Amino acid sequence: MPLDQLTDEEIESEEGKEMSFLDHLEELRWHIIRAVGSIFVFAIIAFIYIEEIFQVVIMGPKNPDFWTYRMMCKLSDITGYKDLCVTKLNFELQSLGVSDQFTMAMTSAAIIGLCFAFPYAFWELWRFIKPGLRNVEKDAARGAVFFVSLLFTLGLLFGYFIVSPLAINFLANFQITPDIKNQFDITSYIGILVTLSLGCALIFQMPMIAYVLSKVGVLTPKFMREYRKHAWIVILVVAGIITPSPDIYSQVLVALPLAMLYEVSIIVSGRIEKARLKAQRELMNS
Repeated sequence: MPLDQLTDEEIESEEGKEMSFLDHLEELRWHIIRAVGSIFVFAIIAFIYIEEIFQVVIMGPKNPDFWTYRMMCKLSDITGYKDLCVTKLNFELQSLGVSDQFTMAMTSAAIIGLCFAFPYAFWELWRFIKPGLRNVEKDAARGAVFFVSLLFTLGLLFGYFIVSPLAINFLANFQITPDIKNQFDITSYIGILVTLSLGCALIFQMPMIAYVLSKVGVLTPKFMREYRKHAWIVILVVAGIITPSPDIYSQVLVALPLAMLYEVSIIVSGRIEKARLKAQRELMNS
């Protein structure tokens, strides 16, 4: 309908819709700016202390005195299985490109900034998403920021302290023949460390996803049990995708926590279903 045939109320309504849409985009823009800005701030701080971060954090899994290897040696003393103790990592790191060290410093700072800023960045995006949810969806996602941040942190720590050191130890000490020396590029080493750590951080979100989907009635424990075998196949495929190394050892290291988290998700979904059925029975009896 032409604008001159609309009433004053209809014109104001049309203008209000257009302005509300623009305001919506403007709000999204500022949420994204604040989220990215928080990552940028932490990245700058990380870059300032990048030398210390490289020596302690990034190069940590390369050294035999790393926490994980020390715990493995203690476990070796308890069990008597001497092969568990890691006393030497048989590889050297090198930088092949002229700008590789600077590039790695920038990239590492950005990744560390993302890890530290993740709770706030997610909170900013959640503030934009939450008003558009229905009441049942809001109830299902209650406490989302806390649990998503907690699971992200636990997954990141699991990937850094468990999965990455074991994968690096295996790859570093694997030799076809002693005539071939293990001299890895720094980008390859950091790629394995970052991919496994962040991959586990994302994998650990599975129980939260199962919780939300079960709350809104999309997912049931019966469905997850029926398709458990199919899920394991998908888990192996995903493990193969997010693992930088083609060796089956690293893929299994990623697949095992995925499988355990899937089982935890079944338990979470089962408890949600029991609570829902109990509420329905109480409603029928009242």
